[in-house]
Amino acid sequence: MLTDSHTHLYLKDFNNDLNTVIKNALDNKVDRFLLPNIDETTISSLLDLHKKNPKVFFPMLGLHPCSVKKNFIKKLEEIYKYIDQYPFIGIGEVGIDLYWDNTFIEEQKEALKIQINWSKKHNLPIIIHSRNSFKEIYSVVSKQKNDDTTGIFHCFSGTYRDALEIIDMGFYLGIGGVITFKNSTLCEIIKKIDLKHLVLETDAPYLAPHPMRGKRNEPKFLPLIASKIAEIKNTSIELVAEITTQNTNHLFFNK
Repeated sequence: MLTDSHTHLYLKDFNNDLNTVIKNALDNKVDRFLLPNIDETTISSLLDLHKKNPKVFFPMLGLHPCSVKKNFIKKLEEIYKYIDQYPFIGIGEVGIDLYWDNTFIEEQKEALKIQINWSKKHNLPIIIHSRNSFKEIYSVVSKQKNDDTTGIFHCFSGTYRDALEIIDMGFYLGIGGVITFKNSTLCEIIKKIDLKHLVLETDAPYLAPHPMRGKRNEPKFLPLIASKIAEIKNTSIELVAEITTQNTNHLFFNK
């Protein structure tokens, strides 16, 4: 069985057919869904989904960097009030995103520092969103982390050197649909990375893998990602499933 380590099934994109989406995922051997938060407006819908089946939907808590504005402290305070009320399995997704603009780069750095401290205080892994910002994130994380700090660099699409630095810090690489894109350079990098450093994710409803690129992403497409990794590593999809599931068990469930 496969674990989708990063999916936003609580968004309105799935309001009309969520039960079908879940059935299709289960039919494709995806049976756990880890839910990173976006901001203060999504906590309610995320927790509603978790409450439906807490053995299938696992919540995380955090403020997405694209939601970090001048009032980020107020947003963080509002989000943090939930931390002891529910069994959150991680802090995320958090990070720095400089793809669109860098207006709030200092605020994003400070928000990341605060949320790394949440992860240390509550002994939870941290799920990091990095877009056009690896150098900035590495500078913050490497200084703020302690020996127990771990997590995932979600939707990894950096260089081989970036991958080694992430692994050296004790983090996993989150691999999603991008690895199936025809113009992706990720294949050559992942070929050189041991499976023990990888977890699988869809980031649904975003970044659907080939040949579904451009359509709404769903957890049922996770085997396409696993299959591509198996092809790259010249191994079986069963082994990819086994090891990446072990990795999520170790990271989130102490198994």
